[in-house]
Amino acid sequence: MYSTAFLDLPPLQAAAGEVHLPGSKSISNRVLLLAALSNGTTTVHDLLASDDTRVMLDALRQIGCTVDKAGSTVRITGLGGRLPQSPAKLFLGNAATAMRPLTAALALLGGEFELSGVPRMHERPIGDLIDALRQLGCQIDYLGNDGYPPLRIAHGQGVPSLALAEPIRVRGDVSSQFLTALLMALPLAAGAQAIVIEVVGELISKPYIAITLQLLARFGIVVEHQSWQRFTIAAGSRYQSPGSIHVEADASSASYFIALGAIATSATGQKDAKSGIKIQGVGLDSIQGDIRFVEAARAMGAVITGGPNWLQIERGAWPLKAIDLDCNHIPDAAMTLAVMALYAEGTTTLTNIASWRVKETDRIAAMATELRKLGATVEEGADYIRVTPPAQSADWKAASIHTYDDHRVAMCFSLAAFNPARLPVRIEDPKCVAKTFPDYFEALFSVAQVETSHIPVICIDGPTASGKGTVAAAVAQRLGYRFLDSGAMYRITALAALRAGFAIDADHEARIATLAQTLPVRFEGGKVWLGSDDVTEAIRTEEAGMNASRVSALPAVRTALVDLQHSFQRLPGLVADGRDMGTVIFPEAPLKVYLTASAACRAERRYKQLISKGFSANIEDLRADLEARDARDSSRSVAPLKPAQDALVLDNSDLTIEQAVEKVLAWWQERQPFAASAQR
Repeated sequence: MYSTAFLDLPPLQAAAGEVHLPGSKSISNRVLLLAALSNGTTTVHDLLASDDTRVMLDALRQIGCTVDKAGSTVRITGLGGRLPQSPAKLFLGNAATAMRPLTAALALLGGEFELSGVPRMHERPIGDLIDALRQLGCQIDYLGNDGYPPLRIAHGQGVPSLALAEPIRVRGDVSSQFLTALLMALPLAAGAQAIVIEVVGELISKPYIAITLQLLARFGIVVEHQSWQRFTIAAGSRYQSPGSIHVEADASSASYFIALGAIATSATGQKDAKSGIKIQGVGLDSIQGDIRFVEAARAMGAVITGGPNWLQIERGAWPLKAIDLDCNHIPDAAMTLAVMALYAEGTTTLTNIASWRVKETDRIAAMATELRKLGATVEEGADYIRVTPPAQSADWKAASIHTYDDHRVAMCFSLAAFNPARLPVRIEDPKCVAKTFPDYFEALFSVAQVETSHIPVICIDGPTASGKGTVAAAVAQRLGYRFLDSGAMYRITALAALRAGFAIDADHEARIATLAQTLPVRFEGGKVWLGSDDVTEAIRTEEAGMNASRVSALPAVRTALVDLQHSFQRLPGLVADGRDMGTVIFPEAPLKVYLTASAACRAERRYKQLISKGFSANIEDLRADLEARDARDSSRSVAPLKPAQDALVLDNSDLTIEQAVEKVLAWWQERQPFAASAQR
């Protein structure tokens, strides 16, 4: 997951390949709570790993459930009629799928609880659910503004006496989650008589209620409904674990890759490129309402086929066709249609989306604001949005997309990187996707295709002990880019050759060169990895340095390592440090920095570094050694140490590492078309 302040997406050209989606948020948190309320132990497979499920699991532990988690599998031993542990203070982040059903369940189970979340959660309405629970006799108080969390449930120890003779009435036109919460909680109170819930007003998002009913049936609860307005829970209903249950992949998350297949061509001229986008984990028979996004995408021109657990998407009509659609049945996935509208001919109108106003943010306002940044003409109303795309490529604008701490805003607008004007797109606060799809951008980059020359590279060259490696690694971390420590490549190659049993000499040059072509090297977390082995310390010994010198004397190996270094230029970008990154390896890089410092300063830094590691050192000897090395590196015949002609020279003799990093980042920002809008 990218945890940077922003993530810059270069202009993307095509997409093809296969994506495995995470589990459904809607199903995951429903299943977790149902398992917690059941008798017995439930093994949940393919659970979504996200912020929302994390806070739900934490809450279930606090109220007394046994939770054993191993990867995407969780075993939950439910309360099974036991009282929950209380008092307890439950923090539920921005997870409405945890806040609302837990409120209802705990209000019926009895005990003392405080439920709170992030500031945005305290702006999301819950009053209609509280009104319905108060009809029953539940004691719930608002700790802040009436109608919104945080809440206090206070029944003391024991199940409250509930008024169940009359139907429980709840509004259905604000959020279907209020009805879902009651449907999941009220079986706890089902005794000798049936329990009836009546919906006041039109029920929005009926497909989400259908998910609730199907999952309730898996846990032994049968609910009948009349035209989605009157729901009856049978007398004597009792939760029983199904033993094992699998979480279907998230259909809302599928919408981004369905859209991707519809708007992106299949290849950038690559002969062996796969065709279209294949989605694994959810199919046309999904129980999730958002699978009907397929119908909307087809109406806009996508060619979609599928089976029980997969979808295949190909680009069809182009430009896409504008649509006028009532989106009550796909409220979350409909956001993706608003971005697809950027690629359509004509004006797209999405209606019946009033629920967008009370989601993680006011999504109608957010989508309108960010779409306009890209050059679209947008009209918004209380329950609709109307999007007209830029008239021609020249009317598109590079934009820094504010994401409002809303995962779906971030994921939707990543699709704008495929714009015909070939402009980059900045996604602010990309880590907000952790709510439902922590690895979204990694999944996008795995299928996105772009000419390598269009992937940005920052080169940071300089003499030994100038701090270039430390600065480059920090810049890469701040941007979310890949990092290449070119100076380590020869050391790693030498180590790999010796491990393979090759002597480092001319007789083994061809074999070592072949080995070097595919070395599984990566630089992550301040460490150097060769496959699954941490070789950080192994390549820093004096012997490793001598072996690296022997390897560098083999021309075929040097050529192989140039190719290997080029392979690091992958999405979303690269920061490379060395002595010839800007002059030889990446001569077309848009930013080249030559980092230097006086020999005296570098000697002092090296001295402090050695002393801190327990090695003895003489500062004058170190300075003499650095000056001699500078002379050798500057005069060597192959890739001599020197600034690239268009490099910016940065003398960091009097700068801290952080100051040097900030300077490089400032230079990089100046080169971005949306730099002026980046600071909010």
